[in-house]
Amino acid sequence: MDLRHRLLIAFLIIIFLPCCMIGTIGGIILTNQVRSIEETYHIETDSWQVIVEPIQILNRMTRSSFNELCTVAERYPEKLENLTVLNEFNEELKKRFSYLLVMRGQEEIFVGEENLYAGIKEKLPIGASYDAAYDGGLYIGGDMPFLLKLQTFTFADGTPGSFYIITDVNTLIVVLRKTVMQGVFYGILTMIFTAFILVAWLYQGILKPLNALKKATRQLQEGNLDYTLEENISDDEIGQLCKDFEEMRVHLKEQIEIRIQYEQELKELIGNVSHDLKTPLTAIKGYAEGLRDGVADTPEKQRRYLQTIYAKADDMTTLVDELSFYTKIDTNNMPYQFEHVLANDYFSDCVEENKVELELKSIHISFFSDLSADTLVLADREQIRRVMNNIIGNAAKYMGEQTQGSIKLRLLEEKEYIRVEVEDNGKGIAAKDLPYIFERFFRADQSRNSRQGGTGLGLAIVKRIVEEHGGTVHAESEEGKGTTISFTLKKIK
Repeated sequence: MDLRHRLLIAFLIIIFLPCCMIGTIGGIILTNQVRSIEETYHIETDSWQVIVEPIQILNRMTRSSFNELCTVAERYPEKLENLTVLNEFNEELKKRFSYLLVMRGQEEIFVGEENLYAGIKEKLPIGASYDAAYDGGLYIGGDMPFLLKLQTFTFADGTPGSFYIITDVNTLIVVLRKTVMQGVFYGILTMIFTAFILVAWLYQGILKPLNALKKATRQLQEGNLDYTLEENISDDEIGQLCKDFEEMRVHLKEQIEIRIQYEQELKELIGNVSHDLKTPLTAIKGYAEGLRDGVADTPEKQRRYLQTIYAKADDMTTLVDELSFYTKIDTNNMPYQFEHVLANDYFSDCVEENKVELELKSIHISFFSDLSADTLVLADREQIRRVMNNIIGNAAKYMGEQTQGSIKLRLLEEKEYIRVEVEDNGKGIAAKDLPYIFERFFRADQSRNSRQGGTGLGLAIVKRIVEEHGGTVHAESEEGKGTTISFTLKKIK
């Protein structure tokens, strides 16, 4: 069955089904309404007369005014002797076919409608103990039927008083009859009109999004990933399909952009690695040729040449290891062995491991801790050691021309974490470079002749390992004064 036939059948259902439901439900509602009114107000009359006299609606019409008067009588009874205030209430009640009567004892001190009141005065239950604080009223029939709400109170001088809200039912009969009949007529007319609108909406809500989706698909097929669905997307199934398509387009565009960025970074990495490998390879080749050609003609020279060759080969091994390691953590193939570690002992050992090598470079390293001796953290010993070596190694590499380099390792307390800070007095990092130092392949010194070299992966590895431990990493630096790298680890209670 095609879409047009479906819409035609839907239109017929929308027209006839509501009419049947209105007839059925309306009959049930009217029957219950008649029974409810007859039981509540003890009225003996035929159904059609009751249908056009919904007494409960009349009661609700004056509920807000009645409640307001009850509040005034309880808190400010003197206001019920003020004719200005009473006239204001009465004017409001006139809009609801009602008026106000206030009495001090048996004396009438305010009558909102003298003419209407004269006809029902004898029927009023003056002095009765009736209380209409609940949502209802007293129906009094006869030639001039009316609804009555009354409340007793005490004036400021202690005199008993009462006020009445009287609703003229005869005045409302014609209005209510018109309202009900017009309501039924306009209700049916509205249903028919709504059916046409609904069909048009369904037609627009199905075909327009499908056409927009078709156009977007064609644009995507042609490689235009910037084309967006401009149509207002609804919340139905087709709208959800359009949203899913748009999310797919955005995700695909992001993946392509990430891929392009990755390829660019990879090209940069290859260039950096080529340069960093070429430098030691050139040195190795030169010193090897020196040994081969007899340039190193003394044992001391030969030993120095061999030592240089070994050092350059070691640098190449470190470089290759770093690349291999980052590949593992970047592809989530790095297994972690988490265990409970005594923080003070562990980081104190890290300092001792680096102390001798740093002293050879005229760098002093010190250790401070605010933690208790039994503070435990959850960590992979090997990976956190790599983190420390990378941070300390970077600090030593970029120490600058200091006569006496200094590195301080501090352990600080932070609620559920400990903070590890490594502070140096090196040459610092430029403010423009500081936000990017933890990004992979980033090197603050881009010069090809930089003596430091490196792939720009050291701090990226640090960040990835710390995040896998559930911590965060942060850097602060000022050029010429030094850098502080800090990270957090979870404590074990």
